[in-house]
Amino acid sequence: MLLNELNKFAERHQETVYLFFRELKNKNRELLLQSDVINTYENFLKKENKGILKESILEELVYNTIETVIRSNLYLMNIRIDIGKFTYLQFDLDSVSFKNIEASEFLFFKEELAEVGKSIDDWSLEIDITPFNREFPRLLEPKNIGKGVEFLNRHLASKLFFDMGQGSKLLLNFLKVHKYKDTKLMLTDSINSIEELRRQLRRAINYLYKKNDNDSHSAVKRHLKSLGFEEGWGKNVGKIKETMEFLVDILEAPEPGMVQEFLSRIPMIFNIVIISPHGYFAQSNVFGKPDTGGQVVYILNQVKALEDELINSIEEQGLDIKPKIIVVTRLIPEAEGTTCNEPEERIFGTKYAKIKRIPFRYENGEIVKEWISRFHIWPFIERFAIDAEKEILAELGNKPDFFIGNYSDGSLVGYILSKRLGITNCMIAHALEKTKYLFSDLYWKDNEERYKFSAQFTADLIAMNTTDFIITSTYQEIAGSDRSIGQYESYQTFTMPSLYRVINGIELYDPKFNIVSPGPDENIYFPYYEKEHRLTSLQEEINKIIFQENYPKSKGNYKNKDKPIIFALSRIDYIKNIRGLVSWFAESKELRENVNLLIISTNILPEESKDEEELNIIRDIHEIIDNNNLEEYIRWVGGITDRRLIGEIYRCIADMKGGFVQPALFEAFGLTVVEAMISGLPTFATKYGGPSEIIENNISGFHIDPNNIEECSKLIVNFFKGVQNDTNRWYKISENAINRVKTKYSWKMYAKKLLSLSKIYGFWKYTTNLERQESSKYFDMFYALMFRRRAEISSY
Repeated sequence: MLLNELNKFAERHQETVYLFFRELKNKNRELLLQSDVINTYENFLKKENKGILKESILEELVYNTIETVIRSNLYLMNIRIDIGKFTYLQFDLDSVSFKNIEASEFLFFKEELAEVGKSIDDWSLEIDITPFNREFPRLLEPKNIGKGVEFLNRHLASKLFFDMGQGSKLLLNFLKVHKYKDTKLMLTDSINSIEELRRQLRRAINYLYKKNDNDSHSAVKRHLKSLGFEEGWGKNVGKIKETMEFLVDILEAPEPGMVQEFLSRIPMIFNIVIISPHGYFAQSNVFGKPDTGGQVVYILNQVKALEDELINSIEEQGLDIKPKIIVVTRLIPEAEGTTCNEPEERIFGTKYAKIKRIPFRYENGEIVKEWISRFHIWPFIERFAIDAEKEILAELGNKPDFFIGNYSDGSLVGYILSKRLGITNCMIAHALEKTKYLFSDLYWKDNEERYKFSAQFTADLIAMNTTDFIITSTYQEIAGSDRSIGQYESYQTFTMPSLYRVINGIELYDPKFNIVSPGPDENIYFPYYEKEHRLTSLQEEINKIIFQENYPKSKGNYKNKDKPIIFALSRIDYIKNIRGLVSWFAESKELRENVNLLIISTNILPEESKDEEELNIIRDIHEIIDNNNLEEYIRWVGGITDRRLIGEIYRCIADMKGGFVQPALFEAFGLTVVEAMISGLPTFATKYGGPSEIIENNISGFHIDPNNIEECSKLIVNFFKGVQNDTNRWYKISENAINRVKTKYSWKMYAKKLLSLSKIYGFWKYTTNLERQESSKYFDMFYALMFRRRAEISSY
C-alpha cells in the first residue's frame, strides 16, 4: 500500500519529489538520521509548494524514515510504519521511483559504509527470531505493549475455558507441585482428578461456612487435610474460603481478573535472588564511584519493598516461613574504603536479606582484585555465574524460586543460572547501552577497545530473548514514541559489520514485556512541608554545602544569594549531560541573571577519577566555568553520597522556592526526577525517555530538549520570572508534582505487581511452551559460538 501510494505521488509530482531527494543528496553524507531528513524536508517546504506536500504520502514517509543510506543515485530507507514494525524501500533518483527491499539488503548497504574498501560477505551470519514467533500468542496493538501480564491473563482464562479438560488438568498439576523444602502446600497427593478437586472443594467450602471467618487455619487444618488440602490457602477461615471460591469460579467459567487474583495467592515465591555484578555494590561509601549510582539505589529499595510484600503475602497464606532475598554481586578485594571486599553483608532495614559477593576469576582461578569497568567484565561472567550457583544453593539449602537479572551483565548471569536450575527469570535492563552511543552497532570496531559492544549487544540479544519476562520502568524503554525508537526496539534490526546482522532480534509485541515503575524511598524523600519528618539538625551543614566559601570539594560561590536555585544531582558521564547544563549558563546571560545553579555530582577533581569518560568531562566543566567566569553563578559540589542528607537538600531548595533540573540526553526512568517531585520541587527534565512519562508537561513539571540550549534556558527563566509576579505558580506546579508521584510511583505498588508477575509467568511457563525450546536452543548456540568468542580474555 505504501509503495503504490508513493509511486503514484512520485508520478504526479515528479519534479517536486526529484528536487527533494536531490536536496538530501546535497548534504554530501552517505548516512542520514531521521532528524537530518526531517530538517531537510522542513527547509524544502519553505521553498516549494506546501499545498502539494503538506499531509502527503511523501511527508508521511519523511517523518517515519529512521535512517537513509545514499549510494550514488540510490536511497535506501528504513521506515517505521508503526511501533515495532518496519519496512525498507529503495528510491531511484534517475527514475524517480520506489521499490521494496529486504532488511538484509538495507543492512548490506550500511555495512559498505563502515567497511570501506572491503568485500562484504553475502553469507554473513543473520539473526532472525521471526520463525519462532509464528505460532506464539502475541499482542496486536502498540498501545498494549508493556501490558504483557494483562494479555496473559486473558489468554490463560481463554485456555482454561475453551480447553477445560486439558487446561484444568494443567492447573491441578500445577497446584500439586508446590512445596517449601519438604513441606507440601496447597494439595495432597490424594486429589488426582478435576472431578475430585471440585467435589472436595465443595465439601471444604460447606465446612468452612459453618466456622467463624476469623478462626485461624490451625483450627481447621486437620479437617481440610483429610479432604486433600494442605497449608497455603489462607491465614484464617475467611481467607481460605475466599481463595477456594476463586478456584471454584475459575473451574466453572474463568475470567482474566479472577485468574490473576487466584495465581497471586498461590504460595510460590519464598526465596529471591537478585543479580547485579558490575560496579561497587554496597550500602555506603560507594555512590560516585565508577559504574555505581541509580541501579544500586533501585535494587536496595527493591529488596526492602519485596521483603515487606513477601512477609505480608506469606502471612496472608497462613504460612510460618521466613523469606530470603540475596543480592548477588561482585567481590572486589581492593575495595577502596567500601565493604565490597566482604563476602556477605546484611541489608539495612530488612530482616532476611543480604548481599553476597562472588569474586571474578582469571582462567587460572586467580581472583581479580581491582575494579573493572562494566564494559570489560564479560570474560568473567560465565565463571561468576557458576560460582554464584554454588553459593546460592549452599545459602538457601535449595533452589531459589525466582531470579531477577539487572542490566546487561546481571541479565546474562540470570540466563545462565535459570538455564541450569530451571527457575523463572526476570530481566531488568535499566538502560541498554546501544541507544546511548550514535552508530554504536555500525562502527562497533572503532569502539571495541573501549566499550566491547560486540560482547554487550550479543549478551543483550541472548538475555532478552531467553528471559521469562522483562520489567521496564516506562513504555518508552520498550517502544519509544511516535518519533523515536525505543531501547528494546533498537534491537529489532541492526548490523555489526563482519560479525552478524540482526534481521529481527526482538519481538516488541511479545507478552513478556511489562511496565512496573519504581518510586522514591518514602522514608528519605517526602514533601518539604512535612515539618515533623524533616532533619532540621542537617540545616547548618546544608547551608555550608550551598553557600560556604572554601567548602571541601566545591567550586564556585554565589554573588547574589537571594536568587532562586535550580538543583542538579547526577554522576558525571556523557549521557547525564552535566557538561551541557553548565554550557547553558555560559551561553545565556538571562539565565545567569535569574537563577543560580547548584550541582552535586560524584567527583569534581580530575585526579580522583579513574574513569576516562568521567575524567574528560570533569576537565571540560572546569574549563567552561573558568573561561566564562561562572563561579558567581554556579556552585559545584562533589563527594556527597549520604541519601538522607541529599533528601533534605531537595527540601531545603524547595524551602527557598527553587527547582530541579535533569538535563540528560536520555534517561531510561529518572529516579532523581521522582525524588525531586515528591520533595515539592518544580522539575525541568529531559523529554527523551522516562521523565516525559513521569511529568505531565506544564502541569506537574516541564519537559525540556537538552539539545536546544536556548529553549531550555528560556523555559527556566520564564518560569522563575513568572513566579516573581505570582508565587502561586510555584506552589501549583509543586503540589501537582507531589500528587503525581504519590498516585503513580511507589515501591509498595511496585513490589506487589512484581511478585504477582513472578507467579503468573511461573504458571504460564509451567502450563505452556513459554520456554520455547526451539528459540532457547537457537540462543544457546548463539551464546556458545558468538558470545564466548567475543568475551575471551585474550581479546581484551
